[in-house]
Amino acid sequence: MCGIAGIFRFDGQGADPAALRRMADTMIHRGPDGEGFSLRGPFGLAHRRLAIIDLEGGRQPMSNEDGEVEVTFNGEIYNFDVLRTRLQSKGHVFRTRSDTEVLVHLYEEEGDRMAESLRGEFAFAIADHRRRRMLLARDRMGVKPLYWAIDGNRLIFGSEAKAVLAEGSTPRALDPAAVMDYAALRYVPSPRTIFAAMRKLPPAHVLLVEADGRHEVRRYWELRVAPDERPTAAEWAERIREKMDEAVRIEMVADVPVGAFLSGGVDSSAVVTSMAAISPRPVVACTIGFGESAYDERDAAREVAKLARADHREMVVTPKAAEVVETLAWHYDEPFGDSSAVPTYYVSRMARQHVTVALSGDGGDENFAGYRRYRFERAEDRLRRMLPAALRNPLFRGLAAAWPKGDALPRFLRAKSTFASLAEADPAAAYFRGVASLAGFHGEQVVRRDVVEAAGGHDPARLIADAFRRSGTGDPVARAAFADFSSWLPEDILVKTDRAAMANSLEVRVPLLDHEFVELAATVPPSLKLRGGEGKWIFKEALAPRVPRAMLDRPKQGFAVPVREWLRGDLHDYAADLLLAPGARSAEWFDAAAVRRLWDAHQSGARDASDALWRILMFEGFARKHLAPSSAPDRAAAGATA
Repeated sequence: MCGIAGIFRFDGQGADPAALRRMADTMIHRGPDGEGFSLRGPFGLAHRRLAIIDLEGGRQPMSNEDGEVEVTFNGEIYNFDVLRTRLQSKGHVFRTRSDTEVLVHLYEEEGDRMAESLRGEFAFAIADHRRRRMLLARDRMGVKPLYWAIDGNRLIFGSEAKAVLAEGSTPRALDPAAVMDYAALRYVPSPRTIFAAMRKLPPAHVLLVEADGRHEVRRYWELRVAPDERPTAAEWAERIREKMDEAVRIEMVADVPVGAFLSGGVDSSAVVTSMAAISPRPVVACTIGFGESAYDERDAAREVAKLARADHREMVVTPKAAEVVETLAWHYDEPFGDSSAVPTYYVSRMARQHVTVALSGDGGDENFAGYRRYRFERAEDRLRRMLPAALRNPLFRGLAAAWPKGDALPRFLRAKSTFASLAEADPAAAYFRGVASLAGFHGEQVVRRDVVEAAGGHDPARLIADAFRRSGTGDPVARAAFADFSSWLPEDILVKTDRAAMANSLEVRVPLLDHEFVELAATVPPSLKLRGGEGKWIFKEALAPRVPRAMLDRPKQGFAVPVREWLRGDLHDYAADLLLAPGARSAEWFDAAAVRRLWDAHQSGARDASDALWRILMFEGFARKHLAPSSAPDRAAAGATA
C-alpha cells in the first residue's frame, strides 16, 4: 500500500513541483520506504512507497517502454502474473517484477476499460502524454481511497484529502449536505467528501479527464445478485471454501513478512485457518484486548491461534483516549464517527511491529448475512407482507410514539426503533432508520437548522433508497446486504481499516472481499446464508472441517470499544472541554443545546448517548485539525455543491 498524488493542468503550464512535494509529504506514513516524482508538461505525479513486491525494481512513478504512459499506483494486483504473460505474448517488454508495470502495458492494450481486467485492490492514475489525458481508477470494493478536485484549470488528486488540500487551491469550505450525511451515518459517502469542492472517486468507477478539463466519472462494475438454487448446501460449502483459499493464497504473495488480524470471530478465524493450511511457516496472528471484559475477545482468539498453530501475539490496550482522538482526527481527514477505529488503530500498530502486510476478515458479514440487522430486515419484511399498510402504519406508529426510549433496558425491550421501522411504508426508509442512529433522524434535531436549510433539501436516506433500487432483488436479506456493499462497507469499514493501518505504515488485505469471492457469495441463496435465526450458516458449514462448531457458534461480539464508559471516566474532562466549551467548532454545525442534553442524559445514566457524542467529538477533532478558524455554513457553499 502506498500514497499517490498528482496534478494535471489544463492551461498548458507545468505542474508546480513545490506543490507536488507538499502533497507527497502529507502522506509519508503511507509510504515510508521511498518517494518518486515525475514532472512532464502539464502532468505532475508523486508517489510515496511502502515496498511490498519487487523491493528494488518497483519504484514509481513508472512508465512504459517509450515513456508515453506513466502510472502512480496504490495497491496490489493479484492476477499480475497472468496479465504479464498475456501482455508479453503481445510484444510488451517488462523491465521489473513489479505488479505496477502491468498497468502501463494494460492501458496500452485496453485503454479506459483496463480496470475490468484487474483482480486486486487498487487506486491509480495514468498519465497519457501522447493524448494529453488522464485515467484514474478505483477497485471494485473500495479498499483503496482516491480523492480529487477540479478547480477550473487543473485536476488535483491524492490518496488522502489532506494531500489534495496541500496543493493549495482547493477551498476548505464544508458541504452542508455532507454534514447531514455524517450526522446520520457516521461517515460521508462517495462521491461527496466533507469539503464542498472535493470528491471521492466511488468504488468500481473510473475518472476520465481530458486536456481541456472535460471529465467523466464512469462505473465499470456492479455486483449482480443472482441466487442459484441448484447446488446442494454441501456443494456450496465446498465452493466457498475453495474460493476463499484461492483468495487467501494470492493475497499472501509478498516480498515482506505477512500476518493477520485475529479477533476470535468467524471471519478472522476463517482467514487465519486458511492461511495456516497454505503457509509452510506459522502464521503471525495479532490480537488486542481491553481491560473491560465485555470488550475483550482474547480468550476466543487464543483458541483459534492454538488450532491454527499460529505465532500468536497479543496486547492489552489501555488507550490514552484524548490522544487517540487527536491521532484519528488527523489521519482520517474527514469526520469519522465509528469508534471501532480505535481498536483497529491499535491492532495495526501492534501488527506493524511484526509484519508489513496483514490479512483481515472484513467482508464476511456482508457476504453471508452476519449482521443482526439482516434478521430484523427479514422479519420486518414478513410482517409488512402480512399486515395491510392501512393497519400496520397507524398501529406501529402509535406503539413507537408510546414506547419509552430505553437505552438502559435489556436489548429485547428496546423496541422503539423497531416499531418506527415497521411503521415505514418504504422498506428502504425503514432500513435507513436502522443504520442511521444519531438523534435528529430519530426525533431530536441535533444538526443545526441553518445547516439543514443550507443543504437545500438533501436527504441522507436517498443513499439506501438508491442501493435498494439498484440491487434488482426483492429478497430483504439480499437487498440489505447489497445496500451495505454500496455504503457501509466501502465508506465505513474499509475507510476505518485503511486509515488506521496506513497511520502505522501497514498494508491490510481483505481476501473475503476479493471480487471473485464476492461474486460467488452473491449467487448463494439467502436461505443458506440466514437459516432460522443463524447468520453465516453456509459460511460456517464451509469452515466446519477446520474449525470446531463450538468456536463457530460463539455469539458475535464485534470490534467494539468502551466509549460509553470512557465518556463517563477517562475521556470525560477532555470531551466536555471540546464539546461544551463556548468556542466549540462543532457548534457551528450541531445545535449546542441538543449536544448539552445528550451529554447530561449520558452522564446521568438516563440513556446511552455514547454513539452520538463520539460522532460529534470526532467532528470537533476534525474541525480543529483540518479547518480554518471558521467554517460556518453559507448558502454559497451549498449552491456550489448542488
